[in-house]
Amino acid sequence: MKTTDTPPAAPAAGPAPVVKAPAPATKEKSSEGQVLNVFSHGVLIIWAILVVMPLLWAVMASFKTDDSILSTPWALPDKLHFENWSRAWSQAHMSDYFFNTVVVVGCSLVGTLLLGSMAAYVLARFDFPGNRFIYYMFIGGMSFPIILALVPLFFVMNNMALLNTRHGLIMVYIAYSLPFTVFFLTSFFRTLPSSVAEAAMLDGASHTRTFFQVMLPMAKPGLISVGIFNFLGQWNQYMLPQVLNTEPDHRVLSQGLVELANSQGYKGDWSGLFAGLVMAMLPVLAAYIIFQRQVVAGLTAGAVK
Repeated sequence: MKTTDTPPAAPAAGPAPVVKAPAPATKEKSSEGQVLNVFSHGVLIIWAILVVMPLLWAVMASFKTDDSILSTPWALPDKLHFENWSRAWSQAHMSDYFFNTVVVVGCSLVGTLLLGSMAAYVLARFDFPGNRFIYYMFIGGMSFPIILALVPLFFVMNNMALLNTRHGLIMVYIAYSLPFTVFFLTSFFRTLPSSVAEAAMLDGASHTRTFFQVMLPMAKPGLISVGIFNFLGQWNQYMLPQVLNTEPDHRVLSQGLVELANSQGYKGDWSGLFAGLVMAMLPVLAAYIIFQRQVVAGLTAGAVK
């Protein structure tokens, strides 16, 4: 008997099985991002409190009496005692120290930016024998501890009749600040487009005119950034003027604050001391508040090409 194999019956048609896709990891990433965000904000808040609270306490103490500073240090002043500021300004000679500091730091800052920008522009834009050697010499100046140069610097200044003079201290400040200024501005000038300088040269401008009228205005963010750092370092400098500027009439603010603290003896004029401290601190805070956007722009422009 002949038999034929029949194929098995096909399964009944039905809906296709649904394959579940893996759950997206966006929820996990978002949760991790929120944790990191909360942690970073918490660290920033703690850091802001640690920085701002001493400044606010110093300002508050400058308007209080000596008894209230010692008895209730965290309480607000009962009234604003502006006589603390007038006493520190006149009797403690803070006005003379402030004037000397403005003269020394102002002249040294201008000289540092002028000489540093000129040297950085040449090192960044021109290739000549010894270019890298000079650049690394400036870099080496950043790593040289200033305390090792105090003794020979004292004798050099003394032999050149520059000891205990404002212009001698200005020259030392300029030499002290040049390595970092040249290092910072060299990297910044390399990021500027060379086509603008080439167009100025084609129009007949000399190298000097191209630098001062074309390239230097374009480097304004970098100049402001490095100027703020130099201003902060020179304004708070204590070691150099203490060794090279022992004349009482030529003392700067850092020396004046130490003199004010030492001259108290057993009197304890803490309110006058805090008033002088706030006087020395205000110009630095004002510079940061006014030029904070330019500082950030200069740092980012010098770091990213």
